[in-house]
Amino acid sequence: MEAAVPDYTALEFPDPPEDRPYVILNMVSSLDGRVVVEGTEKGLGSPRDQRLMRELRVHADVTLNGAGTLRASGTSSRLGDPVLEELRVARGMPRTPIAAVLSRSGDLPLDRLFFTATDFEAVVYLSEEASDVRRHAVQATGRRVIPLPAGDEVPAMLAHMRSELGARLLLVEGGPTTNGELFDRDLVDEFFLTLGGVVVSGAPTKPTVVSDRAPSIDALKHLELLSATPNGETDEVYLRYRVRR
Repeated sequence: MEAAVPDYTALEFPDPPEDRPYVILNMVSSLDGRVVVEGTEKGLGSPRDQRLMRELRVHADVTLNGAGTLRASGTSSRLGDPVLEELRVARGMPRTPIAAVLSRSGDLPLDRLFFTATDFEAVVYLSEEASDVRRHAVQATGRRVIPLPAGDEVPAMLAHMRSELGARLLLVEGGPTTNGELFDRDLVDEFFLTLGGVVVSGAPTKPTVVSDRAPSIDALKHLELLSATPNGETDEVYLRYRVRR
């Protein structure tokens, strides 16, 4: 099978709601739905998958990761390609999106690139549940810290992104717990999934693409398939879904 690769830089998205950004998720998983191997997503996706992730960043005003993803793999909002950066500039956008992390405990690896880099803006959304010691430690890195009401963190975060950051499109890059809460609260608009040609197997407790929630038939989310592109060179399939309302 010949290689077929979508051009994510050419995508178009609907206007956002008034009270939050348009929310898109992007994940890579194995054929059995696993998203980590030995604690990281590395090995599940090819360099082409990584390229598509960066092409999605071309459209984003903010990229979001949960604290678990930051601890396991690190995160930034870099595009890694001057051509992609110039695409953003030509569209009247900054060279990189704002990077954001959501944390309830404030237990974050403060020596990671997310906190030490100076070439992209970053924001930490921190629950009021976090201790003063943790909050002060995060603030000492120089990154902006936005407090969120306990129990209502995700909606409050999205409202802040829309009203205070002017964000029209939010790209969520994991992890499974963050994805699960967004789906549970009906706050996901589109879901991009790279399905890799590998099987992880192992313990059934390993995280899946959307995890940490008790499943039920009534809670099923129905999505409309917008595109499916197989890549015979990497044995991946690139899927784009829109959540049915």
